[in-house]
Amino acid sequence: MRGLRPQAVAARIGEIAPSAARFADQWPTGRDVEILPPVRHALAEIGVRYLFSEDAPTLLPFASQLFLAREVLVRPSRWVWPRWVPTPARRFRTRQQVAFTNALRPIVRRRRSSGRLGDDMLGQMLRPSPRYGLLPEEAILDTLPGITVATFETPSRAAGWILLYLARYPQAAGRVAVEAALLPADPAATTITHLDGLQYTQALVREVLRLHPPSWLLTRRATRQTQLAGYTIDAGSTVLVCPYTAHRDAREHSDPDQFQPERWLDDSGSPTKPGVFLSFGTGPHGCEGAALAMAMLTLLTAQTARRYQLSEPPGPDPSYQVTTLEGLATVGLRLRATLRS
Repeated sequence: MRGLRPQAVAARIGEIAPSAARFADQWPTGRDVEILPPVRHALAEIGVRYLFSEDAPTLLPFASQLFLAREVLVRPSRWVWPRWVPTPARRFRTRQQVAFTNALRPIVRRRRSSGRLGDDMLGQMLRPSPRYGLLPEEAILDTLPGITVATFETPSRAAGWILLYLARYPQAAGRVAVEAALLPADPAATTITHLDGLQYTQALVREVLRLHPPSWLLTRRATRQTQLAGYTIDAGSTVLVCPYTAHRDAREHSDPDQFQPERWLDDSGSPTKPGVFLSFGTGPHGCEGAALAMAMLTLLTAQTARRYQLSEPPGPDPSYQVTTLEGLATVGLRLRATLRS
């Protein structure tokens, strides 16, 4: 989609950065905080604003409820129901999707009738495409709920791991803080040049995504019979790809279980090499929101490390539980922020 291409994201860095800075500013210091809920709120604010600009405040509550409905839907259950059975979780998801669509519909009609389509993601979808022409209203309304949740669901899972690694590797966090100190005092003045200057920060984000890919299992369907690693894959077969294990392949990454952000600063560690970095998928079906997710996570990481030194609560047990439903997440993660001197 045009609105999610790297050049489109680059042009709007100044709109993404203020929410990342606001998240860091509002972190309570001196006490242990369960951090994933405020992270999710901050990233939802960034994602919804990126998609809908001035209409974001209207749609943000509906997007949050839609996310909650998805979380309820994927919780483990004693029973496996056929897809056609209207379970309470499925009915709840349907109600939230209808509510989101009903809130979005008048916005779409107002923009089209006024001719002020906007320069955000919705505005891009309202403009005729050389390939598809003018998208019907229902096509837009069917597509945007999923895109909206995706802009902050996966990045939220990733952010939990990143913040945990800032706490566990203070030297790496210090390097991020040094880079972040060069960001503009006014976050709205942040540009793609500033983002590109955060090279170590981006390397740290990419290394955490390598070790803990939020989408740990990808599925692809073979469209034709093919040979793969000596096996015959029949047309119509589903192929499972596990980035979690692929990222720990010593043939692609030296010391694969070690946290080494520096590996991404070396030319040999290019994430564009096929099969090396799968956290956003790869090929024609790779995540279209990868550029937006990297910008969000990099700026959130930089602004947090710039202000704080993070630590885990004392004690022998980790301050989180790992869940694998739909993705690796640090549920219940608690961290403490101390102002960086």
